[in-house]
Amino acid sequence: MVTGIVLVNVERAMISGVIEGLMKIKGVSEVYSVAGEYDLVVMIRVASNSELAEIIASRMTHDINGIVHTKTLVTLNSYAKIDLEKIFLTA
Repeated sequence: MVTGIVLVNVERAMISGVIEGLMKIKGVSEVYSVAGEYDLVVMIRVASNSELAEIIASRMTHDINGIVHTKTLVTLNSYAKIDLEKIFLTA
């Protein structure tokens, strides 16, 4: 499983619509509204890097109005008390 953590800046007036749009994308497991330099943290969990690239490069930035800037972190390893792959890739 590939996990991407995407930090997102959003036009303030469009934040609700951006969240709704993000939650409709297959592979987006969570969206967090946060304080600080970024407005949202988007968790993406997919089977391959190409799926992650498609979501970030096309679906998020071209299909959703209101996203101003993104910064993507790709995980190298993950550590959890539960089997994340079983939860996210079989859902």
